Amino acid sequence: MTRSSTSSIADLPDGLPKPRRYYAAATLLAAIAITVLDASMSNVALPTIAAEMAIPAAAVVWVAIAYSLTIVMTLLPLSAIAERIGLGRMFAAGTTVFLLASLGAAFSQDFTTLILARIAQGLGSSMLMCLFGGLVRNIYPLRRLAMGLSLNAMTVSLTAVLGPSLGAFILDLASWRWMFFINVPICFLTWFGIRYLPAVPRNSRPFDWFACFLSLPVFGLSILGLDLLAGQPLWGVLCLSVAALCGYVLIKRSLQQVAPIVPVDLLRITPVAYAVGASAFSFAAQMATVVALPFFFQRVMDFTYTQIGVMLGIWSLGVGVMAPISAWLSGRYSIAVMCALGAACMALGTGSLLLYDAHTALGWVMLSMGLGGFGFGLFQTPNNRALLAGVPRQRSAAAGGMQATTRVYGQSFGTALVALAFAFGQEHGPALGVLVATLCAIGSLVINIARHRNPASDPQL
Repeated sequence: MTRSSTSSIADLPDGLPKPRRYYAAATLLAAIAITVLDASMSNVALPTIAAEMAIPAAAVVWVAIAYSLTIVMTLLPLSAIAERIGLGRMFAAGTTVFLLASLGAAFSQDFTTLILARIAQGLGSSMLMCLFGGLVRNIYPLRRLAMGLSLNAMTVSLTAVLGPSLGAFILDLASWRWMFFINVPICFLTWFGIRYLPAVPRNSRPFDWFACFLSLPVFGLSILGLDLLAGQPLWGVLCLSVAALCGYVLIKRSLQQVAPIVPVDLLRITPVAYAVGASAFSFAAQMATVVALPFFFQRVMDFTYTQIGVMLGIWSLGVGVMAPISAWLSGRYSIAVMCALGAACMALGTGSLLLYDAHTALGWVMLSMGLGGFGFGLFQTPNNRALLAGVPRQRSAAAGGMQATTRVYGQSFGTALVALAFAFGQEHGPALGVLVATLCAIGSLVINIARHRNPASDPQL
């Protein structure tokens, strides 16, 4: 296991030497793969789990919600803990928790046990996800950082595409429980690579437990409140009010600290602030697209399930293909311009779908989906490079936690907005959901235009 170095950050080499870099990168990609696969595969099994355990459809969705809420609530506190105990120790702990929780979910005999196992899986996944940004920043030299980020993006895209298909394949051959058993050998393989991970000096400052507990309702209740607004508006408003109050106290407290749990100090760095804002809107647009389009394709365009799967696959394929290209471009062109073009392509791709109906040729739909996927792929790598390369090396774990939190929170926010569109739009809900995705992409575009107009926000990294 990697031991935390006591040397100063200035003594650290710029990335790991070969071949250690390759082993560390493979370990990181394996961890990314299991967290993405677990989320995408388990959703396919929800109808089967509901039938086997005699659970109402409205209740079984908590198998997914419990997992995602745990992640969004714990990412920032865990990234702060990782700064203090070391990235390698947190990686080992996260892999172990995820493995044991996967076994717990696989052997669950009732709904309560399954939900508890999914919460534990979310915790293990969060312990790993909070490290991804910090690890990639220290595995690769700065000149190779964009390529490392593109490999991460490609892994996410490919596993997101393969996850539902692999889940359906497992359901055809065996019990849904094997979707959790499959995590076990990957976790064991990941364990062997922990010793190759980079050692980063630890933060010796005391841990702020009060801020840690405050951060939980800020992220958890804000997402839950949005979800409740349509069906139980009073509870929704109450959750949002409590989240806002806790957020106010947390930010006020954090502004007075050095290296706080919620790294608001990093938002004083102009490139980081723009990158966080643009990322939140882009991931909200991406998730709103993924959630709304299956309903839109089925109800508005009369697509079959196979056609829906192909169209969503084209989006993910576009992301995967564009990721290495954007890595090559990001060292040669303005990050703000690349991110603005990516956001514009996303907005154009999703917005054009609103002009289509059941008589539209498939080629036009495929073009729109490919354009949206290319745009998201063009945006991700340079934006993440701006965020991670713009912070001091000793704060790379905090920056990675902020990156992951922004991604997961943006995705959860986009999902909640689509749920509101479905509730209030009724028969027009799917189209409103696609409109939500388009507006979020436009929000990212506006931020990137502002970033381009501010020279201090777009340095040559």
